[in-house]
Amino acid sequence: MFFPEQENISSLPSNKVPVKYGELIVLGYNGSLPNGDRGRHKSRFGLSKRSKANGVKPSTVHSAYTPQAAKAISSKDQHSISYTLSRAQTVVVEYTHDNNTDMFQIGRSTESPIDFVVTDTAIGGPGSPDPQSVQSTISRFACRIACQRSPPHTASIYAAGFDSSKNIFLGEKAAKWRRLDGQMDGLTTNGVLVMHPRQGFTQDSQQGVWREISVCGNIFTLRETRSAQQWGKMVDAESQELVDGSLLDLCGATLLWRTAEGLAHTPTRKHLEVLRQEINAARPQCPVGLNTLAFPSLRRKATPDEMQPWAYLRCGHVHGYHDWGSQRRHHEESRGQEGRQRECPMCRSRGPYVPLWLGCEAGFYLDKAPPTHAFSPCGHVCSEKTAAFWSRIPLPHGTHTFHAACPFCALPLGAEPRYVRLIFQGPLD
Repeated sequence: MFFPEQENISSLPSNKVPVKYGELIVLGYNGSLPNGDRGRHKSRFGLSKRSKANGVKPSTVHSAYTPQAAKAISSKDQHSISYTLSRAQTVVVEYTHDNNTDMFQIGRSTESPIDFVVTDTAIGGPGSPDPQSVQSTISRFACRIACQRSPPHTASIYAAGFDSSKNIFLGEKAAKWRRLDGQMDGLTTNGVLVMHPRQGFTQDSQQGVWREISVCGNIFTLRETRSAQQWGKMVDAESQELVDGSLLDLCGATLLWRTAEGLAHTPTRKHLEVLRQEINAARPQCPVGLNTLAFPSLRRKATPDEMQPWAYLRCGHVHGYHDWGSQRRHHEESRGQEGRQRECPMCRSRGPYVPLWLGCEAGFYLDKAPPTHAFSPCGHVCSEKTAAFWSRIPLPHGTHTFHAACPFCALPLGAEPRYVRLIFQGPLD
């Protein structure tokens, strides 16, 4: 079904290449959702110039619930934001059409105003518990992004999205306030957090500071917890404009923003496939079983096969899988993650022993270097600069904690080392 508000690339003439603003990529999915990308529910979403602008900007403010305010809320052609201050007072801000911007909305709802449907991320990737079995903390209409239709096509983030009636409602319990200039502003229940990396999304990238975005796009320090009534301090020196590598957290899923320019310097899926073939062409061998190892196709992400490389993540020595024939070790391995602790036969160091999987989502890479390092304890393999960057990034977890995690599966990284250089043995012939 086609919804007029979602016209995008498909609505442009076939002989015209659309202007691409950038892409949003959900952390924790290594190239696609576990059950496949379908419609608006997928692991990455491209934002391109629409054939007709659908952006909005604030206009009239109704300080009381007047007939005009009621009309703005009930009109299907009028965007508005309602701030309920008390049972007796509601401030309604009308929004008018903006010819200069394209608006894209993100949230858990599958209703037509949502361009990109995002659900809670399953920590650890395929085979993890179904996130739909627990109550979601992602808002149905979580946030919206406004992209300037003219160069340099700046993208700005705002908390909350307009529903099917083109309204945003901030109830009595929502954090909201009247600004010094008389305008209203507020925060959503669990908040929308943003972190802009310093020095861009390059080999020199450094982590930024997590902030919260308001409904009007202002920047604030974090609340004590995600849903606390008291908002943080306003940060005038920082911007709502997204940069290449900005992270958006919706309290249940974290998204990476990549600009069109940034993506042009990022490795493609085809480039990652070439790197995979180069590793396999070198015929790495298990130093014990002397059998040849090979990374499986990027398309296959299920159970390890016979040639799958495994690694000891304390030291980085790469082997084939071995049971070692010990009943005691077999008993240890059946105990879950802790049971995967093994002693490396090459150096006797003890640590996680896991199958290695190539990181397939090219948008997470900071460079085009070969995949030489693995995250611990999940075993996803990528370039050294990419592993170093993500191992330093504190990602929101729950309502008030942060931890570093693998971008490919969202599994929290262990104690040091959070990633390790892999040591392959070449063929003996």
